[in-house]
Formats: sequence, structure tokens, C-alpha cells
Amino acid sequence: MDISTKQAETVDWGGEVDYSGYEWFKDPPPRPEPPPQPTMMDNYVPQPGVIEQNEAFDFALKSAPNVLYARFKQFGQLGVLAWCSEFSELIDALKQLGFEGNMFVSTRTQALKTCEDILKLNLDIEMQIIVMYLSSQVARLRRFLDSDRQWDDYPKPKFPIDPNEYMKQ
Repeated sequence: MDISTKQAETVDWGGEVDYSGYEWFKDPPPRPEPPPQPTMMDNYVPQPGVIEQNEAFDFALKSAPNVLYARFKQFGQLGVLAWCSEFSELIDALKQLGFEGNMFVSTRTQALKTCEDILKLNLDIEMQIIVMYLSSQVARLRRFLDSDRQWDDYPKPKFPIDPNEYMKQ
């Protein structure tokens, strides 16, 4: 295909066009209308039930490390396992609150602080599956609240290297 050929004939009548009687810029173009002023957004006023719900979660999250420690002292490792089940229900309820868009920043901050406090308890748990379960519950809540951040404060599992050596102790 030859792209240099013209599709239509060009006609040049020659001569200059007389613009002497034409008034240039007589009618300026209309100015664009200014954009509408953004309306002031009203501050978010949550419903009374949402405030009470966040306060209840805040109280539960502040008490969680103390309740875990009390369960550990009262029932030992199995108390920690039972508490992890209750903590899982609390996490599910917090996730539901967040998905509904009703979680306050203060509730989120307290939940992250609670996770740190739980891991700082340094409970003497011999059953490593319970340590892993507790860590997974804390990680699940942290992933929901702040998925971009990486934490390295989880307890390290202490699996025995030689099973026969472990049985002698």
C-alpha cells in the first residue's frame, strides 16, 4: 500500500483572502463556570448502639490479658486452650464490627495493644500446639487490623530435637 498518494485532489484558487472587515476577538469566549464549592461534610455521629458496642469491645480487649493469665493460673495449659476459643469468638465479633464500618480507631488501637500484651505474658506452656494456636489467634486479629505490617514478637516453638531425649526428662 502506497501511503504517499493523496486520496483527493487539492484545489488552490490562489490569491489572498481579505480579512479587513473582520473584527477579531469581538465576542470573547464564555468563561467556564467555577466548580461548585464542596459542601461541608458533617462529622460522623454514630448511633448509640455503635458507641456502646465499641465500649464493650474496648473493655473486653483491655481485660483479655488478665483473663488469660487468670485462666492459666487456675487451669494451666488447658485454661489457655479454652481461653483461645473464647478469644476466637471475640475476634469474629470484632471482624463483623469492622466489616459493618462501625469499628472506632480507639477500638482498633486497643485490639493491637491487647495482642502485644498477650504475647508479653510469657506463659510457661509446654504443649507447643497450644502456643501455636494462641499465636495463630493473635496473628489472625493482627492480620485483620493491620494487614501490611509484619510482626516478629511471636514465641518460638520449642520442639525437642531428639524424641528419646525428651521422654527421659
